[in-house]
Amino acid sequence: MPSAGRFGIEINFLTGRYVATFHNDRRRCEWPPHPARLFSALVAAWADADEPDQSERRALEWLEAQHAPAIAASDAVARKVVAHFVPVNDVSVISRAWHERTALGVSDLAEQLDAELASSGGEVTRKADQIIRRLERARKVGAQVSRAGTTNPSSAIAMLPERPSNRQERYFPSVTPDDDRVTFLWDSPLPDGMHDVLDRLLARVTRLGHPSSLVSCRVASDLPAATFQVGDGTTSIRAVRRGQLAELQRRHGRHGGIRPRALPFIKVRYRAVADTPQPEEQPAKPNTSGPWLVFEFDHDSRALPATRAVEVATAMRAIALRHARIPIPEGLSGHVADGTPTALPHVAFLPLPYVGFERADGRLLGMAISVPESMSEASRRALYRAIGNWEKEAGRPPLRLTLEAGGIVHLRRQPGPATSISLRPGVWSKACRRWVSATPVALPRHPGRLRGGSAAARVKAWALAESAVATACDHVDLPRPLSVEVSLSPFVVGARDIRRYPAFSQPGTDGKPVRRQLVHTVITFEEPVSGPLILGAGRFLGLGLMRPAPIPPGSREDDTDG
Repeated sequence: MPSAGRFGIEINFLTGRYVATFHNDRRRCEWPPHPARLFSALVAAWADADEPDQSERRALEWLEAQHAPAIAASDAVARKVVAHFVPVNDVSVISRAWHERTALGVSDLAEQLDAELASSGGEVTRKADQIIRRLERARKVGAQVSRAGTTNPSSAIAMLPERPSNRQERYFPSVTPDDDRVTFLWDSPLPDGMHDVLDRLLARVTRLGHPSSLVSCRVASDLPAATFQVGDGTTSIRAVRRGQLAELQRRHGRHGGIRPRALPFIKVRYRAVADTPQPEEQPAKPNTSGPWLVFEFDHDSRALPATRAVEVATAMRAIALRHARIPIPEGLSGHVADGTPTALPHVAFLPLPYVGFERADGRLLGMAISVPESMSEASRRALYRAIGNWEKEAGRPPLRLTLEAGGIVHLRRQPGPATSISLRPGVWSKACRRWVSATPVALPRHPGRLRGGSAAARVKAWALAESAVATACDHVDLPRPLSVEVSLSPFVVGARDIRRYPAFSQPGTDGKPVRRQLVHTVITFEEPVSGPLILGAGRFLGLGLMRPAPIPPGSREDDTDG
């Protein structure tokens, strides 16, 4: 039964899929479902009745006045999006001139109706009733369609699907949720008598999003824990406010169901909530761990190998700094006012490679901007504002990232679960005792020659390299590992050999560049450590990205990563 003082609306996806285009990206599916979309579906179900029920209208007006709900939704896997080419309607059946003339007439009548209803305070006067009847007559196309027999044969041939000149590109993005149920949760009790009214209305909602996205809805009988809460998060979700029903009716009067329309909404920021309660004794965490802003590369930009991670990270950092307001906080810039490196954890730019699975090939699939939990609120706001300014300047997705060595990367920020599993923070943050490097660690001090020289010198250099990795754990406030193993070759499928990486240098204390030795490593701690974990001198620019291990033998990642 619902908890006292709370209620929920439960949606069950009958086909196991949710098909709904994201409002500003035609190739991405919306997940979790947005409250504004549910409200519009309820309004449509109410308005479709022969005689709309006024008690249902009151329920809708009460619902729109509530605060944005929390959401309980599982993870979902996005299906690979492909273009479909759809034949356009046969415009010769209804002539273009007739269509344009009629559309103008409908628009004019709709404006007249708006003005009359405004002057009458919403009451349907005799004049308003006459306008409504004229609108109904204007929208009838039967007389025109009855002339279809006179259509020119060449126009009919143009309608055939194989005629490429008369097809439009369309996308139908969808996700497959782990759990078919999604619940919206409000911290308000339902008024007396409203449970049955709202449940009756919900029972008439048959789809959410695309017509193929079939659902059954009801007032929830049990309330699961929320996975998304309203708060200072990175997920922007469309919600409603008081007056939403009236605004939907007003807009319908304008478009009449035949002209382009847009869903009214307000943007509300949500934050993800842990799926399961954390144990009382928390695993150790590095001081660099925190939430990620994830950007997925378009498929035409997925040819870059992990060996270009520093180049991609440097370009992303330059974009963030260029769009940030002056003065830039040290949590974002990584430097204090005099230009020296900050001693505090700061933003890290992490290209994410496809590694750790049977078919992994080390290509970069996207990147994350890692925001340490301990970073100041001013630095956090500066980062979000900078990314927002970049997106505003770019206009419509995708964003463009120009690399110094040549080439352009097209990428899109992911407010929900990314298509590629390798781009999901949970893959990199799972608590584990054993960790392996996906990109090599830049040692904080040079161990000496790892190749060449005498055997004794090489033994000493390798021991110093292992010690330097342990020191890198100290630098991120982790306990010293039980064991460290280093190599020039990778320990995980898909990672690239050290010898294929370009030299990595940083300014030394005297301002001269200091070349850092790169190594792959596998480290084991006495107790589990939570990620995301990045180690070494290059940890803020894509090096030293660690992955939990061991990874089950023969496991396969989702095909969309391939």
